[in-house]
Amino acid sequence: MKANEVSRLTGLPISTLRFYERNELIPEPFISRDEHNYRVYREDVVAYLQDLKMLLALGFTIKELSLLISESSTEEKEELVRDKIIHIQKMEKQMKASKALLREVLEGKANFQTFCR
Repeated sequence: MKANEVSRLTGLPISTLRFYERNELIPEPFISRDEHNYRVYREDVVAYLQDLKMLLALGFTIKELSLLISESSTEEKEELVRDKIIHIQKMEKQMKASKALLREVLEGKANFQTFCR
């Protein structure tokens, strides 16, 4: 499958596919070259890229993704996932506090002028 087909099936621009390749997020088994030196992707790269998109949506960075797909130990990968859960829990607390403050502003319990300075 050529890059334009992978792009169409995944919704990822070709430039993103190239970026992933440069950053070794698409391992070699998924890519080969044809007789004209064009990239040819295996069919299962689509599911793999959908998984990468999901991990990015969960807040993993490119560097973290590299660790997750590497041959690092399972313990290292589990630690990274645990750290991500802790980070999300902290963000949840911050969002709840922000939401509570905004509700107070709407209910007139907080001074809007002070809030907007």
